[in-house]
Amino acid sequence: MPAGSFLKWEQIADGDGDVYEDEGNDVDAVTRAVRTPNAARLADLAGPVVRVEVLREFHVHDQQAVLKAARSAGWEPQPHDDLEGEDPEDVIGAIMWLGESDSEIEGADTVTDTSQGLRLHTENGHEVADWSEEAVVADFGAGWRYTAAVRRGELVTPSMRKKTPDFAALFATEALHCDDPECEEERCQWQLTPRTADILYTELCVLADQAYEDSEKLGDRPVVPDQHDGQWGVFAYLPKLTFAADLQWRRRFARAADDLAGDLERGQWPEPTCTAEELALHLAIRDAGDRGDEGDDAGDHGTLPTHRDDYDFDMCSEVSFQDTDVLMLYNSRFDGIEDPDGETNQHMGIGDLRVAAWFEPFLNVQARDPRRGFRR
Repeated sequence: MPAGSFLKWEQIADGDGDVYEDEGNDVDAVTRAVRTPNAARLADLAGPVVRVEVLREFHVHDQQAVLKAARSAGWEPQPHDDLEGEDPEDVIGAIMWLGESDSEIEGADTVTDTSQGLRLHTENGHEVADWSEEAVVADFGAGWRYTAAVRRGELVTPSMRKKTPDFAALFATEALHCDDPECEEERCQWQLTPRTADILYTELCVLADQAYEDSEKLGDRPVVPDQHDGQWGVFAYLPKLTFAADLQWRRRFARAADDLAGDLERGQWPEPTCTAEELALHLAIRDAGDRGDEGDDAGDHGTLPTHRDDYDFDMCSEVSFQDTDVLMLYNSRFDGIEDPDGETNQHMGIGDLRVAAWFEPFLNVQARDPRRGFRR
């Protein structure tokens, strides 16, 4: 309130006539009650309620500088009796105080700074934190560096490898007829080798896991490239016409990667049956090619037999696709080419590449079982 204002005790006790400042405007208690009633539960609030979860990590490289900066900003450490033994100077409190600002912290560097949002719904069992019966837990998923390390084969845990199929048996190679790379004998033609199949299977599994995780976090929200690059492992890297897709579409894309991995588990070449599977396989082959021979002897992978055709992902790409029309969606020159009624689309015989048609089975392959469900 302005300096020199007076308020009757009855007004304070009853809240009648209470005034507070809202961005420079005085708002009376009636308006405040309509907007956000005190101690309201989720069901009492008419408008949408959004929970923002923030994860920030700081490396304190100069502890005294951090403490000095916090004190200069008005912070006071907790009494020694309240502090834990490993933090006698309340460095955690100093970082929490300074971390409320977006400015750099003297004596500390930011290691992680990310956030995610969730709209609360009573029908989903949500409740505002103050009234929640359960602890509010935020899941930011596996770190992107960890995920990348798994993809490159640098981190392979026994639990991950337990479920790996026996690719040596599933994709047993025939002995070469000769050493001539130009030989046209069938045994000298390119073969999908156990090592290539293993790497491709790993990439498809990682792609599916990332897509499922990103689906849960994104929900029905659109992808905003400038905000989400580097945050989402999959959907920020699909063609832009998919950015407004909903949760169910994203889950189906994750399943498309799972379906292709399932082909390899059964000893079959991964054959795309729809546009979504085509792009998922393109992404997996790309990531497998970027990996190259790095870590090719790690874990059980190193026990697989070697072959001349190992890691030839260019040839893998050449034999896996009927065409590469879906990649044209990345080129702004071809904006609108996804429409089957468009002149260019019809001239080139591309077909329907609109988002809603990505899971329609191709006419010249056997469709997946529509009752197969989702892995997670």
